Parts: sequence; C-alpha cells; structure tokens
Amino acid sequence: RCQSSQSHTTIAKYAQYQASSFQESLREENEKKKEQEAEAANAESATRRRKGPFKHIKFGTNIDLSDERKWKLQLQELSKLPAFARVVSAGNLLSHVGHTILGMNTVQLYMKVPGSRTPGHQENNNFCSVNINIGPGDCEWFAVPEHYWGIINDFCEKNNINFLMGSWWPNLEDLYEADVPVYRFIQRPGDLVWLNTGTVHWVQAIGWCNNIAWNVGPLTAYQYKLAVERYEWNKLQSVKSIVPMIHLSWNMARNIKVSDSKLFQMIKYCLLRTLKQCQMLRELLQAAGKELVWHGRTRDEPAHYCSICEVEVFDLLFVTSESNSRKTYVVHCQDCARRGSCNLDNFVVLEQYKMDDLTQVYDQFTLAAPLPSSS
Repeated sequence: RCQSSQSHTTIAKYAQYQASSFQESLREENEKKKEQEAEAANAESATRRRKGPFKHIKFGTNIDLSDERKWKLQLQELSKLPAFARVVSAGNLLSHVGHTILGMNTVQLYMKVPGSRTPGHQENNNFCSVNINIGPGDCEWFAVPEHYWGIINDFCEKNNINFLMGSWWPNLEDLYEADVPVYRFIQRPGDLVWLNTGTVHWVQAIGWCNNIAWNVGPLTAYQYKLAVERYEWNKLQSVKSIVPMIHLSWNMARNIKVSDSKLFQMIKYCLLRTLKQCQMLRELLQAAGKELVWHGRTRDEPAHYCSICEVEVFDLLFVTSESNSRKTYVVHCQDCARRGSCNLDNFVVLEQYKMDDLTQVYDQFTLAAPLPSSS
C-alpha cells in the first residue's frame, strides 16, 4: 500500500520547495561527510543515525498546462515530435473526442523531489502515454506488459487494495515469483518514454526533476479493443471512464476513414449497439406516454455522464424537472432516474440527436480502401 495525502499549491511555491529541498540535501551531504570522518571509529552512532524518522515529501502532480496563451512557446516545441507522439494529430483518437480531457488530450506537468512516487496503474481506458523528463535529475520506471494486468489485479485483491482506484506499489519479488516480466529503466533528462496500450507502470524520482505527460490513442484495432474492454470493466467496478467511448466512436465515424477491417468492424458494432439501444429506449418512453424534448448539442459540448453512477449517457438525457427549469441540466442515466422516480414523473427526457441523423452517420461509415504502401 502506498499512502499519501492531498493538498494544493502553485508552481512558484512548489519550485521554491524543490530548490530548498535540493539545497538542504547538499547541506546534509556535507554534514554527513564531516560526521563520517569524525565517527569512523564509532559504528554504533552511525547505525543509529541511519534509522532516523521518516520525512514527508511533497510531489507536485497533475499541473494543468492546457492554457495555450500561458504556455504557447512550450506547447509549440511539442509540435516537433513525430505525429504518433503529438498531443494533437489526425491519427490520435483523443483528438476526435471534440472536447478537452485534462491530462489526456492536454499536457500536464509533474514536479518532483527524490522519492516522489507515481503508484502502479494503467492509463485511463488503457490509452497510450507519452512522458518527457525535462530534468535536471533522473526518474526510475517499472513497467509490465498489458496482458499481465490480471495477475497484478489478483495481488491487489489479496492485499485488500482496489486495482483501479487504490494506491499500490508492487513488490518485485512477488512479480518475479509469478513469472511476470518487469521492464526497469532510468529516464534521463531529455528522454521520452512511450507507454504502449494498457501497460501497467509505476515510477519514482531519483533526483530533482520535472516531467510532462499526455495520452495518445493510436488508430489501431488493438487500442480501440482495449479501450472498450476497460470501458465495460469500469462499469462493472463502478468507476468512471474518463474517455466517453460511445461519444468518441460516433465522432470517429463522422471524422475518420478507416481502412483496417478489424477496427472498422468493432466501431461499426459499437454504433449498431448504440443505435439499437437508443431506438428501444425511445419506443419504451413513447409507449409510456413520455414526451422527448429536443435539446440538441452545442459545439465542443462535453460528453455527458450520470451524476449518480457516472456511466456515460448518450443521446437521451434524463434530467429532473427542477434542473430543467433552472437550465442546470443535472444528467441521470435511465436506471438512476427510475430509481428516483419509477414512472419518471419527476424527469424530463432531453434528446440530443435525431434518429435519422444517427442512422445516416451509421450508413455512411463504410470501410475505406487501404492507402497504397510507400514501397
């Protein structure tokens, strides 16, 4: 178990803490040298000093760099990266979400002192991740390929820790005994780490350093499959999926020509299931005499989630009559709405898409001819 408490600060204050922590370490190093020279003969006091009390350290995490006015020069530098690693690119699924998901399709900064730990996890919805160490110190990474995540989940369960939401740091001996391969490497200043789809990883700072990170979704069947699988697993575990996969799938059908037949079939199947669900729900509501109120969508409007169970709500939004009249639009899914009011008496159903429009997108989404190979 890896324990920490939360607090808030500014970049300037943390930078001050980072610098003073470095100076303090230099002072301690000098004092230690003097003491070692003076106490070379006295082994007992040296042992006593090594067993000193634990010291709390601060780790500056998830600092938002999405404001393009404040960080224009820094973000422009990132456009020099190859397309597969860029924050925004046509081949990056997260560029087709249509709204900001902080830290995923925007850049975040992590400011560290030695010992700062990012506990074990997979990225949200199993997306890939890019991480660059700005320096000046090093980071140590541990990573396990995606298909071993079940074994690590079992270890978490044995220790009464929640794999998805808990804070944990694997014991390497346990993993070696279970024949789980672990990549272990040092990320030096200027090094970019690419984490593949669903990689389980945990990281610690060896020196004083600053890292920037974001997520990328390669346009591959493997990435889409794992993202959807984790989307469904999150529902079973009552965990919110940060990437709204239904909303994203419809945007992909509108924006992207897909030539990979496996990827095409999976997206098409997702669209079909959604269409069927929307149609059945409409018929059910109409049979019960429930009126649908046209609401539509605004440009860049985020996907909607149930305010109670946090599942993604697509097309038909259940909002309380009071929330609708106040135009606050607190969204519920059908299940949570019916728990609150069996006949939905207290609810208004807002419609965001016309069935004809969704059917047209579905019909027009066809398998594209593969691009000619460059050879």
